[in-house]
Order: sequence, then C-alpha cells, then structure tokens
Amino acid sequence: MEMKFKVDAFEGPLDLLLHLIGKLEVDIYDIPVAEITEQYMEYIHTMQFLELDVASEYLVMAATLLAIKSKMLLPKQEIEEDFEDFNPELDPRDELIERLMEYKRYKEAAKDLKDKENERSFYFSKAPMDLGEFGDGEVSTDVDATLNDMLGAFNKLLRRQKLNKPLHTRITTQEISIDERMTEVLNKVSAVKGKMKFDDLFEEQTKEQLVVTFLAILELMKRKLISVEQSGSFEDLYVEGRGELSE
Repeated sequence: MEMKFKVDAFEGPLDLLLHLIGKLEVDIYDIPVAEITEQYMEYIHTMQFLELDVASEYLVMAATLLAIKSKMLLPKQEIEEDFEDFNPELDPRDELIERLMEYKRYKEAAKDLKDKENERSFYFSKAPMDLGEFGDGEVSTDVDATLNDMLGAFNKLLRRQKLNKPLHTRITTQEISIDERMTEVLNKVSAVKGKMKFDDLFEEQTKEQLVVTFLAILELMKRKLISVEQSGSFEDLYVEGRGELSE
C-alpha cells in the first residue's frame, strides 16, 4: 500500500518563518538568524526524512536564510571584500524583514475578512444538530493536535533516539505494511483504558518502522479511528481510540 502525505499546514515559507518567530518569542525586527535558520532546517529535514513533498519555495527560502546567516557571521572587512555592492549601513536581514511584514499584513487582513464572514454567517439559521453522541460526561479541556504538533513531537522523538544522524545504516529488503501497522497501533491503543502517550507507540528503533508507524497514525486519524490531543501548546501528545478497522 503506497501512501503520500503533503504538508500543507503552512501556506508557504514566510508562513513557516512567522510561526517560528512566534514560537521563539523574538522581535521580528531583530531576528536571530542563526537560531531561526536552525529551526527552519529542522522542519525541512523532518519533512524530507518522512519523504513528504517539500515545495521548491521552501528550499529557496532555506538557501536565503543560509546566505543571510553567512553574511552576518563574516567580519565587516571580509564582507566588503566579498560583496562589492555591500552597504555597511544595511542589515542583511532588511529585505527578509520587509517581506515578512508585508506577508503578515496580508495574513492579518485575510483573517479579518474571514472573521467578518463568520460574523455574517450568524444572521442565517441552520438545521439543529444531533448532540446525543456527546452525552453528559465531563467536559474535556484537551484540543485536537495539528499536523504541526505531530511533526514537532516526531522530530523531538527522533532527536531523543539520535536518529537524525545515525551512526550506521543497515540495508534491508524487508517491507513493512502500513495496513498491518495500523492494526497494531489500533489494538495497542484500544488495549489501554483511556489515553496513551504518543511516544509510547514508537518503541522500534529503525527508520523504516518509525516512519511507517507515523504514517499509520496519520491514516488512522484521517479515518477518525483515533484522536491525538494535547492539553496545551508544547505539551505531550496523547492518543485515544475511536473505532475499529473494517474488514
């Protein structure tokens, strides 16, 4: 069974950069290029590790960040020698900051328009919904994890297991079935009363097993057979079963 997933949570590389800047809580007018570049490359490497589609515009932005980082690391005299058109009064980050601010303004304008659309929708009535499935149980404060949260948790898992830069590579012809792994994941989650930690589903140590497990979880979420939740930003992810696989 061949499956392909495309990361479309971000609308482009500028959207990803704004996300990283907000996550690091830094001033957009004083971007720590080295740290932002490192975080940006981690996302790119994670997507490539999972063999997800990475648009060329993301790679172009990666090259731009590395070029800016190089200029800022070079001594002033060496920069003037290497770049004839270099103006010492200009910051290498200025053009990027201008693009980010322009994108941010358009994004905020789009959000305002979306909010107005949602507000306008309240003037129309809709058919009543059946809320019987929610019952009278306790109200949960957990929220569904996004694909960004999933990628972040998976990247942390890889770093903990030191698989970003493996010491050795073992070539094997064994094929791992995503269908079989989906069944194993669902059985493991169903055997637990309540929720289980996301990391507990990744006991295997090989790259193939890790990737197949992650893709199996995404497919189970897509079929609404499991849910992945977290109590707050940067908190641990928890998985809970919602149904059974059909034959």
